[in-house]
Amino acid sequence: MTPATHFAEREHLICTVARMIEEDKSYWVGGGGEPLYTILLAQRLYTPGVQYLTEDGVVSPKALLPWDPLMTMVASRAGYRALQWGTMNTAGNFAQLGYVDVGILNTLQVDKFGNVNSTVLGPYEDGRGRRFGGPGGADTIAAQCWRTILMTDQQKRKFVERVDFISSPGFLDGPGAREAAGLPAGTGPWRAVTPWAMFGYEEKSCELMLLAVSPFVTVDMVLAEMSFTPKMAAKIETLAPPTEEELTVIRSSLDVEGQTTGRGQWVELRDGKYMLAETQGRE
Repeated sequence: MTPATHFAEREHLICTVARMIEEDKSYWVGGGGEPLYTILLAQRLYTPGVQYLTEDGVVSPKALLPWDPLMTMVASRAGYRALQWGTMNTAGNFAQLGYVDVGILNTLQVDKFGNVNSTVLGPYEDGRGRRFGGPGGADTIAAQCWRTILMTDQQKRKFVERVDFISSPGFLDGPGAREAAGLPAGTGPWRAVTPWAMFGYEEKSCELMLLAVSPFVTVDMVLAEMSFTPKMAAKIETLAPPTEEELTVIRSSLDVEGQTTGRGQWVELRDGKYMLAETQGRE
């Protein structure tokens, strides 16, 4: 495949996670946007036989592309030729029985233990904080899937020491806390991926650990956009850029109007080096 020379940073995020999708794993995808696009891109280019459930419980659809980004759930094109049209409870039951390997979620706010907040910024009590839509099925995805991949932007306001509200559980307060709360042993966050970096979790402490950075940023740039200092891998790898083939699928079949990937910064290859451009989003 041919490395791309111009791309939006959210396109890079989608491509990075798409390459992590494994053929022999099952996935529960939270909502639409980037999480769903990663599965569909992987199906098109890397793992054509991968099976997934939508957040609202549609089992293994053959999505009819392209579609309006707002029509990703309870929609005919998104659920085309599914094995089963279930409910969120259907998907939750499969996960509870151990049949769902990986959940993929977008996040509003995430902390060092992988806890996700999608409910409120600021105090929850008395309506003093800024309220959001809540987790939907994300709480069950985070609680019951064997592993969870979190997707978000690289911003200091999103990476916080402790989330304002735990909407979807990560490792809660640290080692052993999930099990003490009654969640299945051996489950929990696995990766957190942003347009700028990829994080894992240190096994001993269950804390976020920086594994790799994108080719257009430095480690210091990533750390400057965090409200705490994560654990650091012994060697920080460099993520591969998107390919022209991946971008063709995203732009022609997935996010045709750029409603998801059109936000954020543009990246370009200049004098043999990737760097952030002044242009905002996809052209």
